[in-house]
Amino acid sequence: MRPLGSTHTDAVDPQSGRSGGTPTAEETLADAVERFPRLVLLCSFQKEESVIVDALTRLEMPLPRIVTIDTGVLFPETLETWRAFEERFGVRIEVEDARGDWTGPEHCCSGAKVAALARALAGADAWITGIRREQSPTRACARALEHDDARGMGKVNPLAAWTERDLWTRIHERDLPYHPLHDQGYESIGCTPCTVPGAGRQGRWAGSEKTECGLHVVPAAG
Repeated sequence: MRPLGSTHTDAVDPQSGRSGGTPTAEETLADAVERFPRLVLLCSFQKEESVIVDALTRLEMPLPRIVTIDTGVLFPETLETWRAFEERFGVRIEVEDARGDWTGPEHCCSGAKVAALARALAGADAWITGIRREQSPTRACARALEHDDARGMGKVNPLAAWTERDLWTRIHERDLPYHPLHDQGYESIGCTPCTVPGAGRQGRWAGSEKTECGLHVVPAAG
């Protein structure tokens, strides 16, 4: 099991899932399921999705669609975690194909992946992500509920205030399946050509100026 990391003053109570006076992840998800009849969770099988899928299956509410994007160059461990999710949580995960030229950062998350996300979100009212403020400066202003202006729909980030410590506390307490590469120093996991071990998102597109894959657009504060 991955050791617990550091926390900060906005940390989430591991028992309640609450950060200060903000809604818990479960409350945010329950509100989203009720508010958005056509809701989609984009799942990449990282630690954030371990917590989110677990939380969703504990709600006495209809599950949203759960969709993953398969680039054809996913880590074998990602495929292993995919199977573990379906077995543990009893969910069916839909697949959007995004196979293309994945030879390096200059091609990573090209039009094929963006198009796959567009297909996954076609007709949706909102989508759920694992974005957290702690992950990178580009995500520091993320809110639990936003409006995705680029796609004209809601965007739900139930773990926006969560830290690494919060995630691992929940995973440990509930013995949730999680991506084994997290135990090897990969805090963020993408595709094999563009992912190396690293803190936060430092292992994504290492050695390049790329910081986001193009699927997420986080609004500035204000």
